[in-house]
Amino acid sequence: MADLNLPILDLSELDKGAEAAAQFRHDLAAAAHDVGFFYLTGTGVTAELSGRLHGAALDFFALPDDDKLAIENVKSPHFRGYTRIGGERTRGKVDWREQIDIGPERDAVAGGPAFNRLLGPNLWPAAQPELREVIGEWHEHLSNVARTLLRAWALALGAEETYFDANFGDPSTLIKVVRYPGTDEPEPQQGVGAHKDSGVLTLLWVEPGKGGLQVERNDTWVDAPPIDGAFVVNIGELLEYATGGYLKATNHRVISPKAPDERISVPFFFNPALDKKLPLIDLPPELAAEARGVTQDPTNPIHSLYGENALKSRLRAHPDVAAIHHPDLVDASI
Repeated sequence: MADLNLPILDLSELDKGAEAAAQFRHDLAAAAHDVGFFYLTGTGVTAELSGRLHGAALDFFALPDDDKLAIENVKSPHFRGYTRIGGERTRGKVDWREQIDIGPERDAVAGGPAFNRLLGPNLWPAAQPELREVIGEWHEHLSNVARTLLRAWALALGAEETYFDANFGDPSTLIKVVRYPGTDEPEPQQGVGAHKDSGVLTLLWVEPGKGGLQVERNDTWVDAPPIDGAFVVNIGELLEYATGGYLKATNHRVISPKAPDERISVPFFFNPALDKKLPLIDLPPELAAEARGVTQDPTNPIHSLYGENALKSRLRAHPDVAAIHHPDLVDASI
């Protein structure tokens, strides 16, 4: 296993004067261009809030099975709620993890584009009402961090600072609270399989001291262990699309921990409204010359309209939910 470090960026540099801010924007664009992944410190997210989130995650997964299965995602046409171990797939292979998926709290929408089926209420555990409160705080803090990053990227790419804002007025967010149980298998096991995120931006909190995340660099899988007080940040396919491949969405995966250890992580996905297309950026000539074009994968086409990209991912990841609630879409070309 190669031992290559990901870049480390400090968001607070944006508040330290014009020169420091300009250097941060340069480093931000370089990290997303070269690797597609980096560590982010200086977010203002406190250890107290992270600790409460971690505690709430542990409490949720310690609930009796009956309490967790009361909000199982097969009961939600909107792909919300609890997924039991082995209930999600990446590229058709089973992921060895359990999780709860939480999106924007919305009323269900009847009719319209197929991706409207992703809109609807969350499923919250009745036995743990405090989970909803800490998730709400987490969502607010990380939404602010994500908006700050997108504005910094816009400037770094030669656009107006508010270039992305109109598409994120009502963002499609997703929070996954995930537990990777340990395994006794001698070979590394798939916690979550190799994939690129389908949206724009991901902020990942990982339980301190718990490895397992790996990033593909130069055709080699490299470890990305957690750094205290830092998020792991990566861009998704839509930001690659919007920049003509100048910014890079990167394959990554999680290897299951060895038993009796386990691993908690909480990815936060920040994406446009379902009915929005991320606008293509007219890059300055010096950046456009380094744009490599959008990765073409005939088995995983990138849709410019975010709702189509999101629905494609949900249907593939949760075929049981799709079969129960959306049988008309199971064989459709999404």
